[in-house]
Amino acid sequence: MLAGMSRPAATQFSFYLALPTLTAASMFSLLKAAKTITADEASSLAIGFIAAFITALLVIRGFLRYVQTHDFRPFAYYRIVFGLLLLVLG
Repeated sequence: MLAGMSRPAATQFSFYLALPTLTAASMFSLLKAAKTITADEASSLAIGFIAAFITALLVIRGFLRYVQTHDFRPFAYYRIVFGLLLLVLG
């Protein structure tokens, strides 16, 4: 947004920028554990991957729709309150 992008464009850019990083990290973890994964675990892993993908797709789509008409103030307030709560409890 500091570069002059709109809020929806900046949000989409952030998600698109995160995709290669998350994919690489997931592939690295999967390759590290590949020798220890059994056939039963592989099917559970595949089901979990599909469920996580669908859930993430729905949540991101809803979040991008929200960002088009709202600002980040509620999210900022939530983060401040949660951070202060962690500081007090920690």
